Amino acid sequence: MDPLGVRDELTSPAREFAPNAVPVGLYGHHAVVGPHATADGRGCPQCLARRWQTVRAGFLREALELGGEPVATGTPPWRVAFVADALAALVAAATAVPAAGRHPWVWLLDLETLRVSRFPLVPDGECPACGTPKDDTADGARIDLDATPKHARDGFRQRPPGAYGLTLTAFANPVTGVLGPSVAPDLTSASTSSAIGAFTTRSGSYLRECYWGGHTDAYGTSVGVGLLEGLERFAGMRARSKRTTVTASLDELAAQGAEAVDPRTTGLYSEAFHAADPDVPRFAPDRPVEWVWGWSLRDARPILVPEVVAYYHAPGGIGRRFVQESSNGCASGGSLTEAVYHGLMETVERDAFLLAWFGRARLPEIDPASSARPGTRAMVDRLAMYGYRARFFDTRVTFPVPVVTAVAERVDGGTGLLCFGAGASLDPEAALASGLCEIATDSVNLRRRTTRDQRRLRRMAADFHQVRVLHDHPLLYGLPEMGPYTDFLLRGRDDAERVPLASLASGPGAPRASDDLRDDVEACVAAVAAHGFDVVVVDQTAPEQRALGLSTVKVLVPGLLPIDFGWSRQRAPHMPRTRTALREAGLRAHDLADDDLNPAPHPFP
Repeated sequence: MDPLGVRDELTSPAREFAPNAVPVGLYGHHAVVGPHATADGRGCPQCLARRWQTVRAGFLREALELGGEPVATGTPPWRVAFVADALAALVAAATAVPAAGRHPWVWLLDLETLRVSRFPLVPDGECPACGTPKDDTADGARIDLDATPKHARDGFRQRPPGAYGLTLTAFANPVTGVLGPSVAPDLTSASTSSAIGAFTTRSGSYLRECYWGGHTDAYGTSVGVGLLEGLERFAGMRARSKRTTVTASLDELAAQGAEAVDPRTTGLYSEAFHAADPDVPRFAPDRPVEWVWGWSLRDARPILVPEVVAYYHAPGGIGRRFVQESSNGCASGGSLTEAVYHGLMETVERDAFLLAWFGRARLPEIDPASSARPGTRAMVDRLAMYGYRARFFDTRVTFPVPVVTAVAERVDGGTGLLCFGAGASLDPEAALASGLCEIATDSVNLRRRTTRDQRRLRRMAADFHQVRVLHDHPLLYGLPEMGPYTDFLLRGRDDAERVPLASLASGPGAPRASDDLRDDVEACVAAVAAHGFDVVVVDQTAPEQRALGLSTVKVLVPGLLPIDFGWSRQRAPHMPRTRTALREAGLRAHDLADDDLNPAPHPFP
């Protein structure tokens, strides 16, 4: 038997285990039995110890990973005959019971009650004993867009979410959960049947809680969609299947003739930010940083990408990041082609939203009654029952890809005033439905959340530098006093001027959706490249995903606006595109000056 919680398993070297032995781990009044050796050696006892640690409460993780040596506080009272008999029975079961499909079993014995629970153990791709990470190389960065037929004519997926065999107990459980200890249904929502989970991951001295969830009209479906999102975020935080091998300055790479994405094109923080927070390193072309390999879809060649741009919680903590990226452009799919499509749509969507927000663009309003989807029109009516008017705007700026900004606006003008969302897709119906799903999920709880946090939110409204984290941005617009900052979009409208949704599929160079996602991706890449931009893809796929037939990518279009959270961390207002894009698109007569920019934080969730 081996005590759990006495060492940091996430930094421990590979350990050896006796063949065919069944390990027993003890912590408090719990005993963890298993796993038994599998034929391929994956899912070993060290995998279990690592999974067990990552699903512990924050205080225990902090003690193990940042604290000193643990100290025993007493003698366990469980060394009695009936406990030994129970453990012996479980050890016998571990050698006799077949694995849970592709995963070995682990048993949890409560020594106080002798209650037994059983959980699958998903092998840890980063396990030093049985994981198989590879060096990140230029050759391995290649992205081949394979034919990817859609499973439904009106969808942009190769397979439905339920086709991947994800089980809740394998990925969210209190012993071996990759994505945390549990998932909870949001029973307070009056619009969607949402399910939410969370896991923690370390970045330097900071233990970050990462939320994931699904927002559909059925709790079971939401759990499946949420697990896919959770794995996508798990993969996008840091490289889990590849070892970063390139450390150099941008100047050194240029001298070697290596192609690299210049971080100045993806956005840097202002001088004022660095003056206020000198602990955040500045990017400099002569300062060495870590790089990972990506693939240029426009030029069909490998290209280096700063690691902190490709992964949004790369190792080392904030002291090694010259920017704090987000999950923008990260997407999953049943193939690399499918993942690239959705990642590119998100990158285009966020860029267009920010251009319209900071440029205070007066966008054409879309008539939701023109949607051909009964479910869309029904959800608009449902929001009206709860006091919200759902409004939608054509947010195409540079590219002909349909982008829709969605707004839920309280009819009475009271607390919980505004909720924003957005969507992008070659099908305008899908773009609008994506934005509608976001506002339908968040708006019905916004009044309660704003009231509960009203004092803090009012401090933010008086001083935007108090807007510091992701959730601050949308919550701020639950305050009625934030309404004037959105007048450029919402006021002075005539319903007779609204445009039909189908009109978003028209226009010069508008790509048409096909029956194959490869055709869709190629059309979108061509549309982006026609304006002088590259499309760079980093394969983020984690081993846990690859075993399920899933892929995750980061899609980066250098030069497009990145979305940031925290008012002082905004990069978009300082980028040239913010000032020129609306004029280039014919939406403004001149480039924007500083006084033309929206002075308020964006409301994006």
